[in-house]
Order: sequence, then structure tokens, then C-alpha cells
Amino acid sequence: MMAAVVSLGGTVGKKAACEALAVARATFYRHANRKSSRGNEKCRPAPPLALSQQERQAVLDVAHEKRFWDASPYQIYATLLDEGRYIASIRTFYRVLAANQEVCERRKQVVRPRYQKKVEKTSNYPYWG
Repeated sequence: MMAAVVSLGGTVGKKAACEALAVARATFYRHANRKSSRGNEKCRPAPPLALSQQERQAVLDVAHEKRFWDASPYQIYATLLDEGRYIASIRTFYRVLAANQEVCERRKQVVRPRYQKKVEKTSNYPYWG
């Protein structure tokens, strides 16, 4: 639709083209500006206090310890503080685990087979009770 406004706008003007095609001019200009600014985006620098890859791996290693297999990040954090160790904040534990798709239920779950109702065989003759 915007391509039609652009092509028609060259001959009759943008205002008339937008009115003829029932497109708001603000929408047209927003669309045009969005396309031109996409190529000019700068890469965002890493925050200065961001965890290094080794620190992220340390968080994952602690979360993967056998004693923490069924513990939430809050419980891991509290246990480590009781032991006098500080790896990362609770929110950082959640963030690192979410980046590795491990925020779901961390305990081992039993997978039960699907129950299928038994179908009784009926005779070919209707019941005339």
C-alpha cells in the first residue's frame, strides 16, 4: 500500500495520493522514516557491569550442581549466602537461566503415558432390549 502511495505521490503529490488511497499521512511518513532509519542503527555497547562469559558459566555451573537440581534461583541464592558465597543476584540467576531456557520447572518430572479409553466391540446386531 505504501509503495502505491510513493509511486502515485510522484505525480499528484503525497497529500492527494494519501487521500485517494485512504492512508493517513502520518502513517505514510512514519513508514518512510522507519525504513530509512533501519540501516543507520548502531550496535548497542555492552554495559560496563555486565557479566563476563566466565561469570555466566559459573552461575550455570552452580545451578547445575546436583544439590540444586530441584531448587529455584531464590533458594540457590539463599543457600549460597548461608555458605558465605556470592555468585550473582537472584535476578541475575533468573536472567542467565532464562537465556539458556532453564527457568521452567527444574525438577525431573515423570512422564505418564497417555490414557486411551478401551473401546468395547459391539455386535453387528442392534440391541432390541
